[in-house]
Parts: sequence; structure tokens; C-alpha cells
Amino acid sequence: MPNPGVAERPLSLSVLDLAPVPRGTTSAEALANSLVLVRRVEELGYLRHWVAEHHNMPGIASSAPAVLIAHLAAATSTIRVGSGGVMLPNHPPLVVAEQFGMLEALHPGRIDLGLGRAPGTDPVTARALRRSAAPLSADDFPQQLGELMAWFNSSFPEDHPYRAIHAVPAEGNMPAIWLLGSSGYSAQVAGLLGLPFAFAHHFSPENTEVAMELYHQRFTPSEVLSEPYPMLGVAAVVAATDEEAVQLHGPSRLQMLLRRTNRPARMVSPQEAADYAWGPGEEALATNLTRHHLVGSPATVTEGLEKLAAATGAKEMMITTNLYDFRDRVASYELLAGTR
Repeated sequence: MPNPGVAERPLSLSVLDLAPVPRGTTSAEALANSLVLVRRVEELGYLRHWVAEHHNMPGIASSAPAVLIAHLAAATSTIRVGSGGVMLPNHPPLVVAEQFGMLEALHPGRIDLGLGRAPGTDPVTARALRRSAAPLSADDFPQQLGELMAWFNSSFPEDHPYRAIHAVPAEGNMPAIWLLGSSGYSAQVAGLLGLPFAFAHHFSPENTEVAMELYHQRFTPSEVLSEPYPMLGVAAVVAATDEEAVQLHGPSRLQMLLRRTNRPARMVSPQEAADYAWGPGEEALATNLTRHHLVGSPATVTEGLEKLAAATGAKEMMITTNLYDFRDRVASYELLAGTR
């Protein structure tokens, strides 16, 4: 199985790109921004650039990771590009194998296939994706994962009904496989299989330390890794000063509040966020929802990342930065890279 491109420095930085679509912009603009961003973070020395699968979310344009990855990988030459992640319950494993086998064949040694076991959307949209009214169950994930691996390495048993099927060009072109999670379940599976593990600290901070401990406890050396390789997804906003970063972060706080209270909306400007009339308890809820975000100057955010790494054993941080103005978003990644 391919090496996942582990970090060579003590704490490497990567990018999680949701292709955000702020108010007043279009999905086409968001996708064009992803291309600009991946080229810039490659220049800055970020290790990898992942895109996430989300559906039925007006403010996120990354609904088809394989297509976007092909576009980004073709425009770059050294940075690893991948999915953070592909939600395996939404797709037949054969389709995922064919798509990512093709990406690996086109860009050998640069493709990461991060896999999640949640649908990444609401139940109705998930049923539309699957074309099935059957209940969604993440319990099928180990079977789906095993089938996916078998498509890549032609390892179905002799009596398996799929034995005679060839997944072209997946066979011989397996990308680096990562497991993603926001609880202890995927952490344990990743550990038992000896795979790298990426934890979604950016939206499940309360489970971070427990999941990372489980990953280390269950880790079994494999042909991929001789020791655990954990990564954290972290929401961060970096600006020249702490005060400026807090101002830029305002729209993200508001967006998190609206999403949690079933009022999803595109991100507004910092001024619109500052002018928002908070309802009873709303500001406290927004603060609680984003309490784990790292917001501040380069020194402030770097200190926060180092504390997280010390507490969890993470060897890599995948930074997601969602800001209203794309120029501020790029600047945030530039400022953070300048501390390395």
C-alpha cells in the first residue's frame, strides 16, 4: 500500500479546503479560488491540500471531490492532493476505486484518499445520493472499506461474485488511504489496520483527546506505517494582530450559529456579522461552537497548534480557514506558513 507522504518536520501544515461560497459570490468563483489557493500553498510549503465532500450546503461548493482533485492536481506538481474526505456510504466502492485509481495513475505518488463513514449531509439528501430508501448505517463501513481495498489489489476470494471483475485503472494504482473520523470508532479501525488517521477536531473537539489515545492504543504496525501517524483538522484564522483576526472570524461564528439552529446561510461580511442582532443566548452559543477555533496573530495561532500537538501526539495539522474575503483567507495561510 502506498506511503501516505508523512511529515518530515516536527509539525507539518496542510490545508482543508471546503471551497466556501460567501454571500454575493458564485460556486464557479469558489472553485476558481480553490485553484489559486492550492498553487499558493504549494509555494508556501504546505504538505497536502484536501477537499471535502458536502451536499445540499449552499455555502460549500466541494460536492464532487474526485473532479476537483483532478483539477487541482493538474495545476500543481509537488503538493499532495486528496479528499478529506470521500464519504464511503454515499458511493459504491467500485466507483471510488475507479475514480481514485485514475487520479493516482495520472498523478502518481501525490493522491490521498481520505475516507469517512458519515453521509456528509442530511438524511433526505443522502437517500437521493444512494437512490435507496434503506436506512443509512455506518456499521457497514468495515465491509465497504474491505471491498474498496480489494478492488485496488485484486484480492477478492476465489468464490467471491466480484472475483472476475477488474477495476481499471484502480488495479496497480492505489492512492494513499487515510481514515477520517470525529469519534473513537474510526480511530480504532485506523489503528488496527495500521493506517494514518485524520481527526476532525474542527467540529468535534470534545472527542479529540480520547480518539487520539484510542488510535495510539490500537495501532498495529503495517506495510504502510511502522508507528502511528495522526493528523488533526483545525479551524484557524490568522491575521497581523489578534484584534484583526477576531474581526475576520466574526462571519464564521455567525455561520456556525445559523447552521446549528437550522438556518444555514452563506457567509456574510465582517461588518454584517458585527451588525447582527443577537437573540437570547445566541452569542453565548456561537462562542461555545467556535471555542476551539484558533484565532489570532501568527504567534498566537502557532502556540495553540503546538499545545494541541503536545496534548494529542498529532504530527500534522490540517488547517481549514473560512473567511468572507478570499484575499484574507490566502493571507491567513501565508502568515501561518511564515512561522515555520
